[in-house]
Amino acid sequence: MSVLAKVDRATDALIVVDVQNDFCPGGALAVADGDAVVPVVNRLITHFDAVVLTQDWHPPGHESFAGSHQGQAPFSTIRVAYGEQTLWPEHCVQGTAGAEFHADLRTTPASLVIRKGFRRHIDSYSAFFENDRATPTGLAGYLRERGFARVFLCGLATDFCVAYSAIDARRQGFEALLLPDACRAIDLGGSLDAALAQMRSAGVAFVQSGDLRN
Repeated sequence: MSVLAKVDRATDALIVVDVQNDFCPGGALAVADGDAVVPVVNRLITHFDAVVLTQDWHPPGHESFAGSHQGQAPFSTIRVAYGEQTLWPEHCVQGTAGAEFHADLRTTPASLVIRKGFRRHIDSYSAFFENDRATPTGLAGYLRERGFARVFLCGLATDFCVAYSAIDARRQGFEALLLPDACRAIDLGGSLDAALAQMRSAGVAFVQSGDLRN
């Protein structure tokens, strides 16, 4: 159920997750209709003084790439040191066009860019923690130091990086609101429904972008 939300520019921040070329149509790990979030996100940005962008930033041969494991296909799973790992097509490799933000995304208003997944042997979905659930990105400290208490989340993909970020925001003591119309999902084997349920269970609220007010 969506709710109306009045944005407080002093205490609210917008987290825009991984709106990068490789997650948009034509990219190496394209999310269906992924580029449709760009105009919605650009409108959302006008409501906030604090905008954080996240960016997948993998080295070549990252452990999460199926090609790094002989005989493994994309979207299969393996066990690694920190648990189960989905294997992905090679994507968002550091310095490549696929890792760049979508050309139409308004990046200038962002006050911070969090690059994640740059450690070769640890994948990273969340804006707050690597997938070992122990290595922080520093985002929580940044938000606290600047006095932000509530975060709004959008981007790609709903059921992985956005959901992990929203749930971790709650675990770190922030209020968290998901903007579903500014997200798109991979929906791998029912992962979207599972992620939505997990977010609701964690106390993440849902609000449509058109319901924001200043």
